[in-house]
Formats: sequence, structure tokens, C-alpha cells
Amino acid sequence: MFDALIRFIRDEYRTDAPIPLHAPQFPGREREYLLETIESTFVSSVGAFVDRFEHDMAAYTGAPRAVATVNGTAALHVALMLAGVRAGDLVVTQPLTFVATCNAIAYCGAEPVFVDVDRHTMGLSPAALQTWLEEHAALDDAGSCRLRRDGRAVRACLPMHTFGHPADLDGLVEVCARWRLPLVEDAAESLGSLYHGRHTGTFGQLGTLSFNGNKIITTGGGGMVLADEALGTRAKYLTTTAKRPHPYEFIHDEVGYNYRLPNLNAALGCAQLEQLDGFVAAKRALAERYAALLAGSGLQFVREPAGCRSNYWLNAVICDGHAERDALLAATNERGVMTRPIWQLMNRLPAYAHCLHGDLSVAQWLEARVVNLPSSVPAGAA
Repeated sequence: MFDALIRFIRDEYRTDAPIPLHAPQFPGREREYLLETIESTFVSSVGAFVDRFEHDMAAYTGAPRAVATVNGTAALHVALMLAGVRAGDLVVTQPLTFVATCNAIAYCGAEPVFVDVDRHTMGLSPAALQTWLEEHAALDDAGSCRLRRDGRAVRACLPMHTFGHPADLDGLVEVCARWRLPLVEDAAESLGSLYHGRHTGTFGQLGTLSFNGNKIITTGGGGMVLADEALGTRAKYLTTTAKRPHPYEFIHDEVGYNYRLPNLNAALGCAQLEQLDGFVAAKRALAERYAALLAGSGLQFVREPAGCRSNYWLNAVICDGHAERDALLAATNERGVMTRPIWQLMNRLPAYAHCLHGDLSVAQWLEARVVNLPSSVPAGAA
């Protein structure tokens, strides 16, 4: 099977050269917009493309407001702050994620609590969330969710849409409402993904996106906060150094953050966003070809959850076990086809090994078996 898979990937990308996991494509107006930005001299944090990128992203996702940031981690940091997360708080999240999810919690002085994922979504499990809260938390007289053993506030819930596949948002929204927890969606990987026809990142109080070089569209580095008008206005203020408007004075009336997205990056993003529908269609078509190839093999292709449209940011397979996973990784990488295992669970990392967690058996099962396959948009496919 490995030989057939490698031949298939090389035929898809029409090359004998090394094949990356996910490379950006720039077939649109990227050069034109970048040159326009350079000629305008507005290459830093002020410029027309920043405003346009925010407006167009809000329109695309259906969010009332979109606020551009320098990267996705900065967006997540600000979103958690706006959700009320403070030093000493707890934020419930999943152990199967990229480390930035947990780092943003730590930037607030808070700690993650890890609960299990659903196998079919690889995202935070509503049932596991409910179980952990029932066993360890309670609502106080003011209606705040607190840890029973020491009274620490459980301040927010932070799911991540793994590889672009939407988590069970109906279930998460219901549990969070029951426990009065703000829901903040880490939609870094799921731009273009829909849950029952609605864009990921718009179900919680806040959502965040990433435009890193390996995402479905890129600004080189960049992120976005999705919010309502009030929180969006607050996000814009905090991410632009908390500077009050004035013709010439520098007035900063609280601690702010220099998280602004440069106009150069936004120009690239505007050109990329114009092509997003084509990128999603091409990646979904690639996923179907992977699924057809692997049908009946020992590699189970990860399909989108029922009722969802995934962007299939990274295609993934589930191997029979850890040994089969390692064999696939070795065979492909030795022949110049980049594949990668899923992330090491966050509770295994030194920075987060002390954090509270529930039963993580599903996450552990996936950790031992999941491999990502090359997922770039094939040249000319979009």
C-alpha cells in the first residue's frame, strides 16, 4: 500500500522532487497587490489593505466583525482576554492540538485543563467536557463556574477544529451554556469549513483564524479575531497598542498590544481570499481521490463529520497501530514525500505536564495512529 500511496502523491503533484506537507499557492493577484502596497508607501500597520482584509473576512465568515492580528496566536490571546480569562483561571481545552492553543492560555496567566476529544471529529468532546465539569466543578451563588476543590474559576472553553474538521459545535454550545462558560473557537485550521452551513469560528463568543504560511490561505504570518461589534471594537483597540484617537498626541490609557497586521501582509491576504473558494474545492477534490485510493486498505482516511463541509486543510489517515504509523512515516519520508504524525498530546509537554486533565483515552488512541499526508492545492487545480 505504501508504494501505491507514494506513486499517487507523486502523480498528483507531478514531480520527482521532495513534496512538502502543505505549501502555499500564489496564482492570483498577489504580486499586483504587493506592488500596489509598496508604491503607496503604506507597508506597515496602517493601510487600505488591512481594512479591506478585515471587511472581506467578516463578509466571508458571516462574523459581525473581523480584526486582523500579526499571527493566530496573538488573535487567540486577545480573544481569551476578551472572554474574561485572567491570571489564575482555568480554561478547558483539548490535549490534541497545536501548542499555540495552550500557549495563548498561558499568556493570560491561566492554565489549560485537558478533556478528551471525539474520535470522529478529533475535536473537543461535549460528553467528555460535561463529565469533567460534573466531577470537578460547580456553579457558585453568582453563577460562575468554579473548581470545587479550591474555588478557582473555570473561565472559558476552547475547542480547536482539528485539520479543518469542525468539532461538535451544537454539543459544545449546549454544555457551555449549561455551565455558563464563554466558548472561544480556535478555528486556525478551519477557514472555509462549515458546520451545518455556518462558518466555524462564529458559534462562540469569539473565534480566531490563522494565516500562517502553511494554512489554506496565507498572509505570510497573520491571524484574525471574529467577534460581535462590541468585542470587535475592543479587540481592535487592544491590538493597536490601546491608543486613543488624537490628531497628534500619544494617548494610551491602558496596557495594549502591538499585534497589528502590516499592510503588506494584508495585501497578500486579500489576493489569497479572492481564491479561497477555489482552494477549498481543489482540496476537497484531492481528499476524495485520497479516500478512493485508500478504500479497503489498512489506512482509514479521515472524513468530514456528518452535516459539515471541511476544508480538508490537512488530509489524515488512521493506521492500525503505532508500529504501522511509524512504518508509514519512515517509508514516505525516506522517499521524499513529507508526512507527519499528529501532535504529541499537550499534557505530555513539560510546560503543561502539571495541568489537570480527565480521561484522555481517545486522544491517546489517535496520537498513536494518525498521520498527515501531503495536502497542498495541486498546481493549476484551483
